[in-house]
Parts: sequence; C-alpha cells; structure tokens
Amino acid sequence: MAGDSETGVMVMKMDAGLDTGDIAMAERIAITEAMTAADLHDALATLGGDLMVRAIGALERGMLQLRPQARDGVTYAAKIDKAETRIDWNRPARDVLRHIHGLSPFPGAWCEMTLEGAVQRVKILRCEIAGGAGGPGELLDDRLMVACQQGALRIVELQRAGKQPMKTEEFLRGTPIKPPARFS
Repeated sequence: MAGDSETGVMVMKMDAGLDTGDIAMAERIAITEAMTAADLHDALATLGGDLMVRAIGALERGMLQLRPQARDGVTYAAKIDKAETRIDWNRPARDVLRHIHGLSPFPGAWCEMTLEGAVQRVKILRCEIAGGAGGPGELLDDRLMVACQQGALRIVELQRAGKQPMKTEEFLRGTPIKPPARFS
C-alpha cells in the first residue's frame, strides 16, 4: 500500500523485542504493480519455506552466521483500521491501485455503487491502470473503467456483498452498469 518496490522474508534469532533479533538469512522479492496482497503472501510463503530449509541445513553444519539488524529506517506497520479500507477515488490512480491490491482479498478495499436501484457495497479485488480521465469515481465506459483524481483504473475483479469474487466480464453479464454511473 505504501508503494514499496520490494519486500522479503528473513530467518532471525528471537529476542525480547518485537522483530529485533539478529538476522541469520534474508531474501528479497520485487513487488510488481499487478501483485495483490494474496499474490505476495503466496510468493513469500514459498520463499520463506525455502529459506528456512537452507537455514536449518546451515545450522546443522555449524555454518549459520548471525548479524545484528540495522536500527535505522525501521518502521512499525500499524493494524489496518476498517475506516482505511474504503476506496478514495480522489487520489491518483496509482495510489488507488496500491490501496486496492494491498488489501486484496482481505480485508478488502471497497466502494459503493448503485446496482439494481440500490446503493450496494462492492469490494474491488484487482485492477489495472487505464488511460482515461474524468471526475473522481465516474464510470468512464461500459467495461468498468473508473476515473481517479489523476488517471483512471480498469476494474479486473470484484465481489458484491454476500457473493463470490468474479471477473469483470462475468459481473457485467449479470449486472449491466454504464456511464454516467458513479462509484463512491
């Protein structure tokens, strides 16, 4: 959500502090624009499992070396509050994309739209940057391109309340929505 270009996993020795022990091994992975939190979770799980096997092997051979963590540049990631999950279309498209992907699938970034004559909450699970412009939250075409403060996003996957996640094409077959609809 913050726009980091990479993240990683590490094997560390536990101590009294929160994530403050010495580091044994670490691996990094690039965060692409298309990755959701679920995609990143799965990639890190695989990487972490492999790293743990290598660390245990090094420990068995007496080759596991520990080094202190850097004290500079450390930030605490606060728990995400429900109020933070609502999509703010008044932000630049790239910021909105990171917000959506950083919360997908759980807890999920959401907005409201009028569907079948009633305002309904919809989670946006996956999107991509699109070429377009308009008022924030304005539906720009019949394929779910939504304007942001700067630029636009195309919704790729979404989930209506109480329903299963679905691709945009599937959603539009059962729920036609066209401009001048607005997302709030």
